[in-house]
Amino acid sequence: MSGSLSLLQQRHSVPSRQLGEPAPDEATLHALLEAAIRVPDHGKLVPFRLIRLQEEAKLRFGERLTAIAIRNSPDMSEAKLEKERLRYTFAPLVMVVVACLHADSKVPEIEQKLCAGNVAYNILLGAYALGYGAQWLTGWAAYDREVATILGLAEDEHVIGFIHLGTPQLEVPDRDRPVLADLLGTWTP
Repeated sequence: MSGSLSLLQQRHSVPSRQLGEPAPDEATLHALLEAAIRVPDHGKLVPFRLIRLQEEAKLRFGERLTAIAIRNSPDMSEAKLEKERLRYTFAPLVMVVVACLHADSKVPEIEQKLCAGNVAYNILLGAYALGYGAQWLTGWAAYDREVATILGLAEDEHVIGFIHLGTPQLEVPDRDRPVLADLLGTWTP
């Protein structure tokens, strides 16, 4: 059985700064995303969508976010501004996973967000299975409504995460993981 679980046992994030070319080609990316959207979806709402950032668009997106950062924190250091500007440029591809919430549904909002979160996690798993690296990041931009407007999100849409994809440029050691015995309990009446 452990062979069947090896993907889950070995998957780890690769920092976006350590992701380089190549990204998945168009056919591989399409297959990866087709697999990633096969998630539990109570009510069959499809409460998610994807936005691709690549090539020059990644830098332009970072520049727009830098302008927001300057307005929000005019005293931000040049180093931090440069970090904002370049944040999305390291990995060759960034997928934005968006939750599309249906307020009129009987399905609770949290379940809809979890559905979209499963899409993000499936992208991470799928990328690892295909030999690529990935990192799921959020940061302030994921929660900022002005950034949502830049991305063309509707009022009922929210960024779940920015999934940075590419080929690992360095071997990344796994981090310490929690101990199951510390987390698992048994309920008894």
